[in-house]
Amino acid sequence: MLIDVPDVRMADAVAVLATVALVEEVDAADLDRPTPCAGWHLRDLLAHMTAQHHGFAAAAAGRGSDPEVWRTPALTEDPVRAYTAAAREVLAAFAPDDVLDREFTLPGGGAVHTVPGRLAVGFHLVDYVAHGWDVARARGVAWELPAIVLGAALPIAEAVPDDATRSAPGAPFAPRRPATGDDPLDRIVALLGRRPDWRSPG
Repeated sequence: MLIDVPDVRMADAVAVLATVALVEEVDAADLDRPTPCAGWHLRDLLAHMTAQHHGFAAAAAGRGSDPEVWRTPALTEDPVRAYTAAAREVLAAFAPDDVLDREFTLPGGGAVHTVPGRLAVGFHLVDYVAHGWDVARARGVAWELPAIVLGAALPIAEAVPDDATRSAPGAPFAPRRPATGDDPLDRIVALLGRRPDWRSPG
């Protein structure tokens, strides 16, 4: 998948900071809310998001082939603080001017893959656009992102293969779903296998 998205690092930073603002509003009562990610409550989703930040930060430093850096941490007493610290870590890791030209090693499909830094940051961007939406829907609040973020994330989401691997156990994305209308966020989450009309049962 070769996509050259202008300003992908800026878009990623904006998306991550938006998730931080959203997660900082999470309270203890929110942590048991269901999310659009099947089988995950909000505490599980935050642990996953935290782990992915740590993993991508390590990959930016050349350590992405170590499975330990991707391991989901044990649930903490303060998942909000753990998440915000991990977000700061990945933003710092992506800050150097040469990061888009580095090689990142990322896990996927039971193997590790070496990809250009620009593509890796794009993967991270799409993840946090979608996961921000997951958190917002779990809490029943709005999730709005600037056009520069959605414009950068949409072509990456469109390029994610929609094949049999999406139905495999542990696949990062479910099969694509239809999205009605022109809302780019709805289109992104549908391309990644979520129902744009999902609402928390609570």
